[in-house]
Amino acid sequence: MTPKVSINIVAWNSMQFIPELMKSIMVQTYRDFNVVVIDNGSNDRVEAYLREHYPDVVLIRNARNLGFATAHNQGIRYAIEHWSSGEIKDRFILVTNPDIIFTPTFLEELLAQVNGHPECGSFGGKLMRAFGENLADEVFKETVHSDRIDSTGLNPHHNFTVTDRGAGELDLGQFDELQSVFGISGALVLYRALSLQEARYKDEFFDHDFFSYKEDVDLAWRLQQLGWDALYVPQAKAFHYRGMYGPEKSGILQKIRNWRTKSSIRNFYSTRNQWLMLLKNVEFVHALLALPWFLPSEAARFLYVVFFDQGLKAFVGALALVPVMLHKRHATRSQRKRSGKGIRQWFI
Repeated sequence: MTPKVSINIVAWNSMQFIPELMKSIMVQTYRDFNVVVIDNGSNDRVEAYLREHYPDVVLIRNARNLGFATAHNQGIRYAIEHWSSGEIKDRFILVTNPDIIFTPTFLEELLAQVNGHPECGSFGGKLMRAFGENLADEVFKETVHSDRIDSTGLNPHHNFTVTDRGAGELDLGQFDELQSVFGISGALVLYRALSLQEARYKDEFFDHDFFSYKEDVDLAWRLQQLGWDALYVPQAKAFHYRGMYGPEKSGILQKIRNWRTKSSIRNFYSTRNQWLMLLKNVEFVHALLALPWFLPSEAARFLYVVFFDQGLKAFVGALALVPVMLHKRHATRSQRKRSGKGIRQWFI
C-alpha cells in the first residue's frame, strides 16, 4: 500500500533550512507519508546531506533552477504516477517550502478534517513567522517561534489583489475558527490529489509559465472555478521563515517601501504574474463591476514599476504569454462547475 500523503519539498540552495524542516517532518504524529525533494540545481551539497541522513527520501535533481511551479509539478506527477486509479481518491500531496517548521501534530490535525470535508480540495493550517540567526555555518542554530501570523489562508480583495490573511498581526485568537477560505498559501498547503487532477493542464498543476510567485493564487482561483473549496484548520500549526513579506493591512506608502526592499527579479515575476493571473481567471462581467477598485490599483502598479523597476519588461513578458494564457483560461472554463457569482462573492 503506497503512503497516503506525499510531502513535496522544492529546494534551491536551501541547506540553511532543510535540516530543521526534515527534523520537524520526522517527528510527526501522523506517519503515513513519504518525502519527495525536488532540487533545482543547488550547489550546497543538499544531495549528500539527504543521502547520509535521510536515505529513504526520494530526490529529483534538476540541472538548473526551473522555478517553484515546474519543480512542484515534477513532484506532483511523481506522486500521482505511483498511485493507482483506485488509490488516488484517497491520496494527498503536501506542498511545502524548505523554510517551514512543522509542529508535531501538524499533519494529524489536517488529515483529521479530510474525510469530513469531501468538498475541499485544499487544506491549510495556522502559519506563523519564525526568525533565527544565520550563523557562519549557514544553519539556523536558534529559532524564535513568534506569535506573529504569516498566513491563515488567501484573502481576495475588490481590486483582484490577494493577500495572506492576517499577515503581520499578533495571534490573539482572532483566527481560531475552522472555516472556508478562498485558498491556501503555497508555502504550505495540503492538496487532495483528485482536485489537482481536475485542475491539470497537460503536465501542469501549478502554471509553469509563472516560474515563481502567485502560482498558488492562480491554482486556488482555478480550484474555486472547478467547484473545490479550501479549508483553514487553525489547530494545524507551523512556522515560516518568510523572505518576501509585508503586513496584509498596509497603506500605499508602506506598499511602496515593501516593493523597494524586494529584488528586481521578484518584482518582475510578481508584477507579470499578477497580470497573467487576471487574464486567466477574471470574468468580463466581474472586471466591469470591480472597475472602480481594479483600475486605480493596476494603474498605480503599472506606473510605479515603469518608473522605478522592471515594469516595461514585465508588461512585455505578459503580452508574450497572452495566447497561451487564453488557451489555459479556456481549459478551466470548459470544466467550470461554480458560477461567476459564486466566485465574485469572495471579492466583495
